[in-house]
Amino acid sequence: MSGGERSKREEREKRILDAAMELLQKWGYRKTTLEDIAREARVAKGTIYLYWPTREKLFMAIIEREQGNLLSEITLRMEEDPEGMTLIGLVKHSILATLENPVTRALILQDTNFLGELIIRELNAATYQAQLTGYMTLLQSLRDMGLIRSDIELQEQALAVITASWGPLLVNPLLPGAMHLSDEQMVSLVVTTLKRLLEPDIPPTAEQRQQEKQTFRAYIEQAFASSILLS
Repeated sequence: MSGGERSKREEREKRILDAAMELLQKWGYRKTTLEDIAREARVAKGTIYLYWPTREKLFMAIIEREQGNLLSEITLRMEEDPEGMTLIGLVKHSILATLENPVTRALILQDTNFLGELIIRELNAATYQAQLTGYMTLLQSLRDMGLIRSDIELQEQALAVITASWGPLLVNPLLPGAMHLSDEQMVSLVVTTLKRLLEPDIPPTAEQRQQEKQTFRAYIEQAFASSILLS
């Protein structure tokens, strides 16, 4: 394939994904058809099948693209925040970036109207074990360096951190109006909880903080390489 042909193919692929994303936000997964996407992208329906053999594969491609965008956004936020290259910084910026992206927000909130049950089920089954393995390795490194508490079992700590991080997002829609939290209030609640849950008795030294930054940059690089991130 020549450079010009490759460029045209990539441009057409992007146009189809952009159209599908726009219609997904407007109508949701169940109501968005390939005919609609083809019309919006100004291509023949058969052209879509040249890139993705099924409708589900097309929507999985949208999710993969948005997750890549999410990783880039989280990394940028962490780098710009003086306290971003920490576990709490990772959680904070992951939540904020996730909630601002309609696809990743739908994934974390299990919104089947937006993405469909099959898509959510397949994605979770395919990625969660790999995410958890990498996350446990990260927590162990932080424990070994004295950057977070190590007085409970690693598996219990991982479960507690994940629950404290994402639990409020799942509970919030069920709360009565007077108790309903904004995204910023939820993040503040999570950060406060994690500080109480994770901060060691002895504050880390400047050298430990530098090690922490290196550890998180390596974790993010691995996340980009494998397209996984759990916070």
